[in-house]
Amino acid sequence: MNKHLIAGAAGCTFVALAALAAPAQAAGPFSFEPIPGSAYGQASDSWTEPYLVPDGYSQHLVADETVLDVFPGQDDLSDMNTVNETGPQAGRYLYRTHEVGANAAMVVVDLQTGDAKVLVQDPAWGRVDGIEWTPWGTLLFGEERDGGQVHEVFLDPKDPTRAVRVEARPQIGVMRHEGIGVGADGSVYVIDELNGGSIYKFEPTRRGDLSEGRLYALRLSGLSAAEQKWSPDTFKDKVGSFEWVALDQTLAAADGNAASDAVGATEFGRPEDVEIIGNVLYVANTSEDRVVAIDLGQKTLSTFVLPGLNVPAEDKSAGVTGFNNPDNLAEGPGGRLWIVEDNDFSDIWATRKDTDGDGAADGLDLFASLTDENAETSGIYFGKDPKTMFVNIQHPDKPLADGTWAITRR
Repeated sequence: MNKHLIAGAAGCTFVALAALAAPAQAAGPFSFEPIPGSAYGQASDSWTEPYLVPDGYSQHLVADETVLDVFPGQDDLSDMNTVNETGPQAGRYLYRTHEVGANAAMVVVDLQTGDAKVLVQDPAWGRVDGIEWTPWGTLLFGEERDGGQVHEVFLDPKDPTRAVRVEARPQIGVMRHEGIGVGADGSVYVIDELNGGSIYKFEPTRRGDLSEGRLYALRLSGLSAAEQKWSPDTFKDKVGSFEWVALDQTLAAADGNAASDAVGATEFGRPEDVEIIGNVLYVANTSEDRVVAIDLGQKTLSTFVLPGLNVPAEDKSAGVTGFNNPDNLAEGPGGRLWIVEDNDFSDIWATRKDTDGDGAADGLDLFASLTDENAETSGIYFGKDPKTMFVNIQHPDKPLADGTWAITRR
Protein backbone atom coordinates (compact mmCIF):
# COMPACT_ATOMS: atom_id res chain seq x y z
CA MET A 1 0.00 0.00 0.00
CA ASN A 2 1.36 3.42 -0.94
CA LYS A 3 0.79 5.54 2.15
CA HIS A 4 1.06 8.82 0.27
CA LEU A 5 -1.46 7.93 -2.42
CA ILE A 6 -4.03 6.40 -0.09
CA ALA A 7 -3.82 8.96 2.72
CA GLY A 8 -3.89 11.86 0.31
CA ALA A 9 -6.43 10.54 -2.18
CA ALA A 10 -9.42 12.74 -2.96
CA GLY A 11 -12.51 11.75 -0.98
CA CYS A 12 -10.55 9.41 1.28
CA THR A 13 -12.27 9.35 4.69
CA PHE A 14 -10.85 7.63 7.72
CA VAL A 15 -13.35 4.81 7.34
CA ALA A 16 -11.88 3.91 3.96
CA LEU A 17 -8.35 4.21 5.26
CA ALA A 18 -9.07 2.03 8.29
CA ALA A 19 -10.63 -0.67 6.16
CA LEU A 20 -7.58 -0.80 3.92
CA ALA A 21 -5.21 -0.73 6.89
CA ALA A 22 -6.86 -3.38 9.05
CA PRO A 23 -4.82 -6.38 7.80
CA ALA A 24 -1.58 -4.53 8.55
CA GLN A 25 -2.14 -4.24 12.31
CA ALA A 26 0.83 -5.52 14.29
CA ALA A 27 0.37 -8.22 16.90
CA GLY A 28 1.25 -7.44 20.47
CA PRO A 29 -0.18 -6.67 23.92
CA PHE A 30 -1.94 -3.51 22.68
CA SER A 31 -2.97 -4.56 19.18
CA PHE A 32 -6.40 -3.40 18.04
CA GLU A 33 -8.75 -2.89 15.13
CA PRO A 34 -9.13 0.85 14.51
CA ILE A 35 -12.46 2.43 15.40
CA PRO A 36 -14.36 3.79 12.37
CA GLY A 37 -14.11 7.48 13.22
CA SER A 38 -14.34 10.33 15.71
CA ALA A 39 -17.31 10.63 18.07
CA TYR A 40 -19.33 12.75 15.64
CA GLY A 41 -23.00 12.63 16.63
CA GLN A 42 -22.19 10.86 19.92
CA ALA A 43 -21.38 13.84 22.17
CA SER A 44 -22.20 13.36 25.84
CA ASP A 45 -21.54 15.19 29.09
CA SER A 46 -23.03 12.47 31.30
CA TRP A 47 -20.79 9.56 30.38
CA THR A 48 -19.80 6.66 32.57
CA GLU A 49 -17.04 5.76 30.12
CA PRO A 50 -15.53 8.78 28.33
CA TYR A 51 -14.05 7.19 25.19
CA LEU A 52 -15.10 5.26 22.14
CA VAL A 53 -12.58 2.41 22.12
CA PRO A 54 -12.03 -0.73 20.03
CA ASP A 55 -13.66 -4.04 20.82
CA GLY A 56 -11.75 -5.93 23.49
CA TYR A 57 -10.82 -2.83 25.50
CA SER A 58 -12.24 -1.55 28.78
CA GLN A 59 -11.81 1.77 30.59
CA HIS A 60 -11.90 2.60 34.27
CA LEU A 61 -11.40 5.66 36.42
CA VAL A 62 -8.04 6.01 38.20
CA ALA A 63 -8.75 9.29 40.03
CA ASP A 64 -10.79 12.41 39.31
CA GLU A 65 -12.08 15.34 41.37
CA THR A 66 -14.52 13.08 43.19
CA VAL A 67 -11.48 11.22 44.54
CA LEU A 68 -9.20 14.24 45.11
CA ASP A 69 -10.40 17.79 44.39
CA VAL A 70 -7.14 19.72 44.39
CA PHE A 71 -8.71 23.05 43.40
CA PRO A 72 -12.27 23.22 44.75
CA GLY A 73 -14.57 25.45 42.74
CA GLN A 74 -12.48 25.29 39.56
CA ASP A 75 -11.27 22.70 37.07
CA ASP A 76 -8.25 20.77 38.29
CA LEU A 77 -6.90 20.77 34.71
CA SER A 78 -5.18 17.40 34.96
CA ASP A 79 -2.39 17.42 32.43
CA MET A 80 0.38 14.83 31.96
CA ASN A 81 1.32 11.72 33.93
CA THR A 82 4.00 9.12 34.53
CA VAL A 83 4.74 6.36 37.05
CA ASN A 84 7.74 5.52 39.20
CA GLU A 85 9.59 3.63 36.48
CA THR A 86 12.44 2.45 38.71
CA GLY A 87 13.15 1.90 42.39
CA PRO A 88 10.93 0.51 45.18
CA GLN A 89 7.58 -0.83 43.95
CA ALA A 90 8.24 0.41 40.42
CA GLY A 91 5.05 1.08 38.48
CA ARG A 92 2.76 1.30 41.51
CA TYR A 93 2.48 5.08 41.80
CA LEU A 94 1.13 7.43 39.15
CA TYR A 95 2.17 11.10 39.20
CA ARG A 96 0.06 13.80 37.54
CA THR A 97 0.52 17.53 36.93
CA HIS A 98 -2.17 20.25 37.06
CA GLU A 99 -2.19 23.16 34.62
CA VAL A 100 -3.85 25.82 36.78
CA GLY A 101 -2.63 29.41 36.67
CA ALA A 102 -1.33 29.67 40.23
CA ASN A 103 -0.58 27.44 43.22
CA ALA A 104 -0.10 24.58 40.77
CA ALA A 105 0.52 21.06 41.98
CA MET A 106 1.57 17.50 41.27
CA VAL A 107 -0.42 14.63 42.77
CA VAL A 108 0.40 10.97 43.33
CA VAL A 109 -2.09 8.12 43.00
CA ASP A 110 -1.54 4.64 44.44
CA LEU A 111 -2.62 2.38 41.58
CA GLN A 112 -3.16 -0.52 44.00
CA THR A 113 -5.32 1.19 46.60
CA GLY A 114 -6.69 4.16 44.66
CA ASP A 115 -5.52 6.60 47.33
CA ALA A 116 -4.56 10.02 45.96
CA LYS A 117 -2.84 13.00 47.55
CA VAL A 118 -0.94 16.15 46.64
CA LEU A 119 2.77 15.38 46.32
CA VAL A 120 4.10 18.95 45.84
CA GLN A 121 2.43 22.35 45.50
CA ASP A 122 3.62 25.95 45.55
CA PRO A 123 1.75 29.29 45.21
CA ALA A 124 4.55 30.51 42.91
CA TRP A 125 4.06 27.71 40.36
CA GLY A 126 1.72 28.12 37.41
CA ARG A 127 0.50 25.97 34.50
CA VAL A 128 2.43 22.90 35.61
CA ASP A 129 2.38 20.63 32.59
CA GLY A 130 5.05 18.22 31.31
CA ILE A 131 6.35 15.48 33.57
CA GLU A 132 9.14 12.90 33.25
CA TRP A 133 10.65 10.18 35.43
CA THR A 134 14.45 10.38 35.20
CA PRO A 135 16.83 7.41 34.99
CA TRP A 136 18.25 8.50 38.38
CA GLY A 137 14.86 8.29 40.11
CA THR A 138 13.62 11.88 40.31
CA LEU A 139 10.67 13.63 38.68
CA LEU A 140 10.94 16.58 36.32
CA PHE A 141 8.04 18.90 35.63
CA GLY A 142 7.76 22.14 33.68
CA GLU A 143 5.68 25.31 33.75
CA GLU A 144 3.93 26.21 30.48
CA ARG A 145 3.98 29.99 30.87
CA ASP A 146 6.18 33.04 30.31
CA GLY A 147 9.14 32.70 32.66
CA GLY A 148 8.40 29.02 33.20
CA GLN A 149 11.04 26.71 34.60
CA VAL A 150 11.78 23.02 34.87
CA HIS A 151 11.72 21.75 38.45
CA GLU A 152 13.18 18.53 39.83
CA VAL A 153 11.41 16.60 42.60
CA PHE A 154 13.50 14.38 44.86
CA LEU A 155 11.59 11.54 46.52
CA ASP A 156 12.11 9.67 49.76
CA PRO A 157 14.16 6.59 48.71
CA LYS A 158 11.91 4.42 50.87
CA ASP A 159 8.60 6.10 50.07
CA PRO A 160 7.83 7.22 46.46
CA THR A 161 4.72 9.08 47.71
CA ARG A 162 6.77 11.59 49.73
CA ALA A 163 8.87 14.42 48.27
CA VAL A 164 11.90 15.51 50.26
CA ARG A 165 12.78 18.59 48.21
CA VAL A 166 12.17 20.41 44.92
CA GLU A 167 14.92 22.22 42.98
CA ALA A 168 14.36 24.76 40.18
CA ARG A 169 16.52 24.05 37.12
CA PRO A 170 16.83 27.36 35.22
CA GLN A 171 19.92 25.96 33.48
CA ILE A 172 17.49 23.96 31.29
CA GLY A 173 16.12 27.29 30.07
CA VAL A 174 13.43 29.70 31.19
CA MET A 175 10.57 29.43 28.68
CA ARG A 176 7.05 28.06 28.16
CA HIS A 177 7.81 24.44 29.03
CA GLU A 178 5.51 21.58 28.16
CA GLY A 179 7.03 18.28 27.05
CA ILE A 180 10.20 16.93 28.68
CA GLY A 181 12.31 13.97 27.57
CA VAL A 182 15.43 12.50 29.14
CA GLY A 183 17.89 10.49 27.05
CA ALA A 184 19.88 7.52 28.29
CA ASP A 185 22.98 9.72 28.45
CA GLY A 186 21.22 12.12 30.82
CA SER A 187 20.54 14.85 28.26
CA VAL A 188 17.22 16.63 28.75
CA TYR A 189 15.12 17.66 25.73
CA VAL A 190 12.57 20.49 26.05
CA ILE A 191 10.59 22.88 23.86
CA ASP A 192 9.25 26.42 24.00
CA GLU A 193 5.49 26.17 23.45
CA LEU A 194 4.61 29.10 21.21
CA ASN A 195 4.38 29.94 17.52
CA GLY A 196 8.05 30.61 16.96
CA GLY A 197 9.24 28.22 19.66
CA SER A 198 12.42 26.18 19.32
CA ILE A 199 13.62 22.70 20.32
CA TYR A 200 16.36 22.38 22.93
CA LYS A 201 18.85 19.92 24.39
CA PHE A 202 20.44 20.36 27.82
CA GLU A 203 23.69 18.48 28.39
CA PRO A 204 24.53 18.27 32.09
CA THR A 205 28.17 18.47 33.09
CA ARG A 206 27.61 15.26 35.08
CA ARG A 207 24.90 12.73 34.25
CA GLY A 208 22.15 12.91 36.86
CA ASP A 209 23.13 16.37 38.11
CA LEU A 210 21.02 19.07 36.46
CA SER A 211 22.50 21.95 38.44
CA GLU A 212 25.19 22.58 35.82
CA GLY A 213 25.53 22.11 32.08
CA ARG A 214 24.95 23.69 28.66
CA LEU A 215 21.76 24.37 26.74
CA TYR A 216 21.65 23.98 22.94
CA ALA A 217 18.99 24.83 20.35
CA LEU A 218 18.26 22.99 17.10
CA ARG A 219 19.14 24.84 13.89
CA LEU A 220 18.41 23.34 10.48
CA SER A 221 21.10 23.58 7.83
CA GLY A 222 20.75 25.36 4.51
CA LEU A 223 18.11 27.88 5.57
CA SER A 224 18.50 31.64 5.59
CA ALA A 225 17.94 33.61 8.77
CA ALA A 226 14.48 34.59 7.50
CA GLU A 227 13.64 30.99 6.63
CA GLN A 228 14.49 29.87 10.18
CA LYS A 229 11.58 31.98 11.45
CA TRP A 230 8.16 30.46 12.08
CA SER A 231 5.68 30.84 9.25
CA PRO A 232 2.45 28.90 8.62
CA ASP A 233 3.33 29.02 4.91
CA THR A 234 6.79 27.45 5.03
CA PHE A 235 6.90 24.99 7.92
CA LYS A 236 6.79 21.97 5.59
CA ASP A 237 10.18 23.07 4.24
CA LYS A 238 11.76 22.74 7.67
CA VAL A 239 13.34 19.32 7.23
CA GLY A 240 16.83 18.00 6.66
CA SER A 241 20.13 18.05 8.49
CA PHE A 242 20.63 20.14 11.61
CA GLU A 243 23.10 21.08 14.31
CA TRP A 244 22.81 21.74 18.02
CA VAL A 245 23.92 25.34 18.58
CA ALA A 246 25.30 26.29 22.00
CA LEU A 247 23.44 29.13 23.71
CA ASP A 248 24.64 31.84 26.03
CA GLN A 249 24.01 29.99 29.27
CA THR A 250 23.42 33.06 31.41
CA LEU A 251 20.87 34.41 28.93
CA ALA A 252 19.20 31.00 28.53
CA ALA A 253 18.71 30.78 32.31
CA ALA A 254 16.82 34.09 32.14
CA ASP A 255 15.09 33.90 28.73
CA GLY A 256 15.54 30.81 26.60
CA ASN A 257 13.66 32.29 23.65
CA ALA A 258 15.98 35.31 23.54
CA ALA A 259 19.00 33.00 23.75
CA SER A 260 17.79 30.88 20.81
CA ASP A 261 16.91 33.99 18.79
CA ALA A 262 20.45 35.26 19.31
CA VAL A 263 21.88 32.26 17.44
CA GLY A 264 19.20 32.05 14.75
CA ALA A 265 17.71 28.74 15.95
CA THR A 266 14.90 27.17 13.92
CA GLU A 267 11.38 28.16 14.95
CA PHE A 268 8.37 25.86 14.86
CA GLY A 269 4.60 26.19 15.29
CA ARG A 270 3.80 25.57 18.94
CA PRO A 271 6.04 22.61 19.73
CA GLU A 272 4.26 21.00 22.68
CA ASP A 273 5.43 17.52 23.60
CA VAL A 274 8.49 15.36 23.02
CA GLU A 275 9.04 11.61 23.14
CA ILE A 276 12.28 9.65 22.75
CA ILE A 277 12.00 6.21 21.17
CA GLY A 278 15.34 4.56 20.54
CA ASN A 279 17.56 7.20 19.00
CA VAL A 280 14.71 9.32 17.63
CA LEU A 281 13.21 12.38 19.29
CA TYR A 282 9.61 13.05 18.24
CA VAL A 283 8.09 16.53 18.64
CA ALA A 284 4.41 17.46 18.27
CA ASN A 285 4.04 20.86 16.57
CA THR A 286 0.42 21.73 17.21
CA SER A 287 0.01 24.77 14.95
CA GLU A 288 1.52 22.82 12.06
CA ASP A 289 -0.71 19.73 12.54
CA ARG A 290 2.66 17.99 12.25
CA VAL A 291 4.82 15.58 14.23
CA VAL A 292 8.50 15.63 13.35
CA ALA A 293 11.08 12.88 13.85
CA ILE A 294 14.58 13.96 14.86
CA ASP A 295 17.25 11.33 14.32
CA LEU A 296 19.70 12.12 17.11
CA GLY A 297 22.46 10.02 15.60
CA GLN A 298 22.23 11.13 11.98
CA LYS A 299 21.19 14.67 13.00
CA THR A 300 18.33 14.85 10.53
CA LEU A 301 14.75 16.07 10.95
CA SER A 302 11.85 14.69 8.91
CA THR A 303 8.08 15.08 8.82
CA PHE A 304 6.75 11.97 10.55
CA VAL A 305 3.00 12.72 10.50
CA LEU A 306 1.14 15.30 8.42
CA PRO A 307 -2.42 15.44 7.02
CA GLY A 308 -2.35 14.63 3.33
CA LEU A 309 0.92 12.73 3.69
CA ASN A 310 -0.02 9.68 5.72
CA VAL A 311 -3.35 10.56 7.38
CA PRO A 312 -6.48 12.39 6.16
CA ALA A 313 -7.11 16.02 7.04
CA GLU A 314 -9.90 16.69 9.52
CA ASP A 315 -13.21 17.93 8.08
CA LYS A 316 -15.63 17.94 10.98
CA SER A 317 -18.42 19.64 9.02
CA ALA A 318 -18.36 16.78 6.50
CA GLY A 319 -17.95 14.09 9.16
CA VAL A 320 -14.47 13.18 7.95
CA THR A 321 -12.13 12.06 10.71
CA GLY A 322 -8.61 13.31 10.31
CA PHE A 323 -5.54 14.49 12.15
CA ASN A 324 -5.74 17.87 13.88
CA ASN A 325 -3.82 19.68 16.66
CA PRO A 326 -1.40 16.98 17.86
CA ASP A 327 -0.58 17.64 21.48
CA ASN A 328 0.86 14.88 23.68
CA LEU A 329 3.01 11.89 22.72
CA ALA A 330 3.86 8.50 24.22
CA GLU A 331 5.84 5.39 23.40
CA GLY A 332 3.57 2.36 23.27
CA PRO A 333 4.33 -1.36 23.36
CA GLY A 334 6.49 -2.41 20.45
CA GLY A 335 7.92 1.09 20.04
CA ARG A 336 4.94 2.68 18.28
CA LEU A 337 4.43 6.41 18.73
CA TRP A 338 1.03 7.37 20.14
CA ILE A 339 -0.50 10.82 19.71
CA VAL A 340 -3.43 12.63 21.36
CA GLU A 341 -5.16 15.66 19.90
CA ASP A 342 -6.07 18.98 21.49
CA ASN A 343 -9.22 19.00 19.43
CA ASP A 344 -12.97 18.53 19.61
CA PHE A 345 -13.47 15.70 19.44
CA SER A 346 -10.13 14.74 21.00
CA ASP A 347 -8.79 11.58 19.33
CA ILE A 348 -6.01 9.14 20.17
CA TRP A 349 -3.89 7.81 17.29
CA ALA A 350 -1.22 5.12 16.98
CA THR A 351 1.38 5.56 14.26
CA ARG A 352 2.81 2.75 12.20
CA LYS A 353 6.55 2.51 12.06
CA ASP A 354 8.59 3.89 9.18
CA THR A 355 9.46 0.58 7.51
CA ASP A 356 10.56 2.08 4.19
CA GLY A 357 13.01 4.52 5.79
CA ASP A 358 11.65 7.72 4.24
CA GLY A 359 11.30 9.44 7.61
CA ALA A 360 7.49 9.34 7.69
CA ALA A 361 5.15 6.93 9.47
CA ASP A 362 3.65 4.29 7.19
CA GLY A 363 0.17 5.36 8.32
CA LEU A 364 -1.94 6.07 11.42
CA ASP A 365 -4.68 4.09 13.15
CA LEU A 366 -7.48 5.65 15.21
CA PHE A 367 -7.62 4.04 18.65
CA ALA A 368 -10.09 6.17 20.62
CA SER A 369 -12.25 9.30 20.54
CA LEU A 370 -13.37 11.36 23.54
CA THR A 371 -17.16 11.77 23.57
CA ASP A 372 -17.14 14.91 25.75
CA GLU A 373 -16.85 17.38 22.88
CA ASN A 374 -15.43 20.31 24.82
CA ALA A 375 -12.97 18.25 26.84
CA GLU A 376 -9.38 17.50 25.96
CA THR A 377 -7.20 14.42 26.32
CA SER A 378 -4.17 16.12 27.80
CA GLY A 379 -1.85 13.27 28.70
CA ILE A 380 -1.00 9.76 27.52
CA TYR A 381 1.36 7.23 29.05
CA PHE A 382 2.06 3.50 29.09
CA GLY A 383 3.38 2.23 32.42
CA LYS A 384 4.72 -1.16 33.45
CA ASP A 385 1.68 -3.08 32.21
CA PRO A 386 1.89 -3.20 28.38
CA LYS A 387 -1.88 -3.78 28.22
CA THR A 388 -2.76 -0.50 29.95
CA MET A 389 -2.71 3.10 28.73
CA PHE A 390 -3.20 6.04 31.09
CA VAL A 391 -4.84 9.21 29.79
CA ASN A 392 -5.87 12.47 31.44
CA ILE A 393 -9.05 14.40 30.72
CA GLN A 394 -9.26 18.12 31.44
CA HIS A 395 -12.07 20.71 31.39
CA PRO A 396 -14.91 18.31 30.53
CA ASP A 397 -18.53 19.46 30.58
CA LYS A 398 -19.23 16.78 33.17
CA PRO A 399 -18.78 18.14 36.73
CA LEU A 400 -15.80 17.04 38.85
CA ALA A 401 -14.48 14.85 36.02
CA ASP A 402 -10.98 16.25 35.50
CA GLY A 403 -8.75 13.25 36.12
CA THR A 404 -6.99 10.13 34.92
CA TRP A 405 -8.45 7.09 33.20
CA ALA A 406 -6.93 3.73 32.35
CA ILE A 407 -7.78 1.97 29.08
CA THR A 408 -6.92 -1.71 29.22
CA ARG A 409 -6.94 -4.59 26.77
CA ARG A 410 -9.07 -7.35 28.26
